[in-house]
Amino acid sequence: MRWQGSRRSSNVQDYRGVRFGGAGLGIGGTLIALAAAYFLGVDPRAILGLTEAVSTGTQSGQPTAGVPQDEQGQFISAVLGETEDTWSEIFRANGAQYEPPTLALFSGQIRSACGFATAASGPFYCPSDHKVYIDLAFYDELKSQFQAPGDFAQAYVLAHEVGHHVQTLLGTEEKVRNAQQRGSERENNQLQVRMELQADCYAGVWANHADRTRHILEQGDVEEALQAASSVGDDAIQKRTQGHVVPDSFTHGTATQRASWFERGLQGGTIQSCDTFSSGA
Repeated sequence: MRWQGSRRSSNVQDYRGVRFGGAGLGIGGTLIALAAAYFLGVDPRAILGLTEAVSTGTQSGQPTAGVPQDEQGQFISAVLGETEDTWSEIFRANGAQYEPPTLALFSGQIRSACGFATAASGPFYCPSDHKVYIDLAFYDELKSQFQAPGDFAQAYVLAHEVGHHVQTLLGTEEKVRNAQQRGSERENNQLQVRMELQADCYAGVWANHADRTRHILEQGDVEEALQAASSVGDDAIQKRTQGHVVPDSFTHGTATQRASWFERGLQGGTIQSCDTFSSGA
């Protein structure tokens, strides 16, 4: 990915030097968070609220605001800047104004408006405070455990979470949560799958626009994103962790679905090409 010439976003809060003391999650809470991130896929306000009850930790210190100075921080702020420029252009073309999210970088654990989280939660978006939370150590896991290396695989992860922010701004997130209050567990899972697939598609829309306007893609980048999307499919994760697949429990979509919807967004390049709720997904 050609990111060195990209504008760095200053909408970054760096908590990596901030300590969170107290009881913490413990191994049980960590497993809850891990399962939530990889399998449940429900609203972080509900899942991370579970861990809030077992954590009485306090924050020591304040985050650093602005563009981080280390290479990883520079990269992630450049990708965030690319998403800001892209979605600002798309919203403006549709007669609206884009309000960018804040990226919160942390190490180990953090307290968000959605509750207390650890690195095991994986990257997540909190609609309550319009922030994307990432422990950059996740990218090491993406490479080693998910076999999805490459800088554009990392960019896809952030673009997917920003896709959830777009859903919040468009009102999609609220509509889905309201519908989930009335649905069965199976229906709620299906709605969540469509939410996740749409965020994958929005990541593809971002890649389409950013490449057309700023030529960010290099050879192999699309394949990196497709591999990353496939590696975090419900079926792929369930096969690796429990040896069998339970389709009714899917909350993010299969490996094929996730890669397919990213590619659909990449090819279509429009919000309209990402209507996962009307399609057969």
